[in-house]
This record gives sequence, C-alpha cells and structure tokens, in this order.
Amino acid sequence: MVKEEGSRAQELSALGWSAEEVRSYEELWEYRQRWGAINLEPEERQLLRRAEALLPRRQTGRAAQRKGIRDKAHYRWLDHHLQALRGSAPETTLAPSELGAWPILLEEELRALRYYEPVLGLPDTLRLKLFLPERERWAAQAVELGRSLSHDFAADLADRPADGGRWKPLRGDATATDYPVLPAEAAAAYRQGLRREICAFTRSTYPSLADSSKPEPADDWQG
Repeated sequence: MVKEEGSRAQELSALGWSAEEVRSYEELWEYRQRWGAINLEPEERQLLRRAEALLPRRQTGRAAQRKGIRDKAHYRWLDHHLQALRGSAPETTLAPSELGAWPILLEEELRALRYYEPVLGLPDTLRLKLFLPERERWAAQAVELGRSLSHDFAADLADRPADGGRWKPLRGDATATDYPVLPAEAAAAYRQGLRREICAFTRSTYPSLADSSKPEPADDWQG
C-alpha cells in the first residue's frame, strides 16, 4: 500500500472543522495508513473524502514524516497531566527526599510510549480505557510505602490547550483525590517494579504492537 504524506489535521482545524471532526479524521487517516480502508464504515470513508476535497493539493512531492509519538493526542494528554502534577500543591509541600507516586507513574507510561511507539490510531485508542484501572492499581501499590496527601485531579485540566477541549481527567470520571507520597528509597524500588509492569502492559495492550520485536528497554534508556 502506498503511504501518503502526513495527516493534515491542523489544516482542517484552520478551515473551520470542529475539534471532534479533526480528531475523527486523524484517527481514520492513521487507521487507513496502517490497515487500509477496506474495513472502514461508509460514513468513515465519506468523512475522509470530505476532508480531502477541502484540503488544497500539496505543492511538493517530498514525503512528509508521520507524526511523532510526542505529537500524538494521547501522549500530549498524559504529558499535560504530568506537568500539571509537577506544579501541583501537593508537590510543593514535599520534603526534598520525597516523591509523588503519580508523577512517577506517568513518567514511566510516557517512557514506554516513546520506546515502543504504538501507532495510536483507532484500534489502539479503543483500548486506552484499559489503562484506567491499571493506573489505579499501580497507584494503590504506593499507598502502603509512604504517606498520602490529597489532590483535585480534575483541576489539572484548567489550563489545557485549545485543542484539548475533549480531554478528560487523568482518573476518568472518578472523584478520587488520594495522592501517595514516597520516601526516596521506596520511590526508587516502586519505579523499578512499575517500569516492568507498564512496559509489559503497553506492549500487550496496543494492537499496533502485536508484531513488535523490541525487547524491554534498558533501565538507562530515556528516549
């Protein structure tokens, strides 16, 4: 299958498409790039044709690179929450030798995404909900290792970017506010175990990684 140049979602946004329409186009475009259009529904094909009819013809024949993992909506959503947590009220009250469990968790999930680089097209995004209970389980592992503070996770969306209007709180629709905090030694052990679990779950959950031959990343891999 001939690969097209990169998705032109930003151009559609500039042409007046809503954030929901742009998101649907981007997911369908990435799905077609990887698996073709044969399994798309008629209305999904129609949306792609409508977008392509609006977009001006490209003026160059040079192939554009596909969107990198750091530019994918899901990665940006996770990273937004990580940055919000780093600047949150609980983090400002920690002792120099303490670390919040949630930032560690998100750092490791983002690291796994950078390493394995799932496509994050429609088949992958349909499975993102499977990470919600896993994050809760991973966070719960930290509760017995230190102390717990409180944080309003929904408030982290207050300064989300303009194209993040449909972003959800990190913990879904739940109202949980527990914020485990670990001493440095416990945090290091927690991260080590968490890293293995997150890498394994990332690789086994995303369909686009089903045929990946990448081994588990080395501990010193940063990406």
